Formats: sequence, C-alpha cells, structure tokens
Amino acid sequence: MYCPFCAHEETKVIDSRLAAEGQQVRRRRECLQCGERFTTFESAELVMPRVVKSDATREPFDEAKLRAGMLKALEKRPVSSEAVDAAVNHVCHKLRTLGEREVPARLVGELVMDELHQLDEVAYVRFASVYRSFQDVDAFREEIDRLRQRRPRTAEDVQLALWSTAEPTGRKK
Repeated sequence: MYCPFCAHEETKVIDSRLAAEGQQVRRRRECLQCGERFTTFESAELVMPRVVKSDATREPFDEAKLRAGMLKALEKRPVSSEAVDAAVNHVCHKLRTLGEREVPARLVGELVMDELHQLDEVAYVRFASVYRSFQDVDAFREEIDRLRQRRPRTAEDVQLALWSTAEPTGRKK
C-alpha cells in the first residue's frame, strides 16, 4: 500500500482489529520512509449477480431498489427497520450464495415474497398483488387462501376446526 503522505510503496502494519461488527479489518500502518502513521479499512468485495428481467434485458442488482420495494409493501405496517434490514440482508445473502453471475428477476421477487411472508402477511399480499399483476378481487382472494394454507396452525386453530366439523350429538329418547 502506498503511503498517503509521501507515496512510498512500503508500509508496515502495526495493529489489526475487527471493525464494523466483523465485516471489516481496521489496520494501523506506518510508512517505512517518512514514518507517518495512517489507518486503512479492509472489507470483502462481494459481487452481486446481474438481474435478467422478463424482457431479457440485464441490469446490475440494486439493493436500494430491493429495499424500496419492500418498504413500499411494508408502508404503515408494524415492522421495525431492523427487521427490514435483516430481510434485505437475507435476500442479498441468498443471491450471493447462489454463485451465479446472472439471476432471473423472478427469483429475486420470490425471495422477497418469502421474506415478506415471514415479516407481515399484509405486506406480503401487497407485494404479491403488484408482482403477480393481480387483475381482480378473485386473484386477491386466491392468494389470501394460499396464505392461510401456508400459515402454521396453532393448537387453538386445530381445536376450533375440530369443533366446527364435529356433528352435534342428538339426545337419546
């Protein structure tokens, strides 16, 4: 690394520490020629895949666009910004771990819907309505029915279902 003061190309590392919650390495360096000290930060450069849209055009993955779409769906919903950040990070992580140079936009949309389904059902239906281009109320109803089928059932739900399907017992005469 070149010294920022004298441009000499040899420096030595005096101290290294983790920074930014382990996402960076902070290095304290000293120039071997002028003796000046300076700090550098090192982080991994992770390349995101390009997104192939339905019309076959390709564009760089845009995390800001992903976040904006999720925030639009989550507008006025009781979801913390930390939960949104975590969901965005999950989508990005899943895309990185695919190891592909290009991914279809449809895959990105499905990953977003998976995250929204876990965060907030209303936001999930909002996003799905735009993403899947719902044309009428029946499309909404079908998606809500699918959502109900995917929802984990509580013990109370099971008991209510059993109670409502049980035939009433008649009195003996």
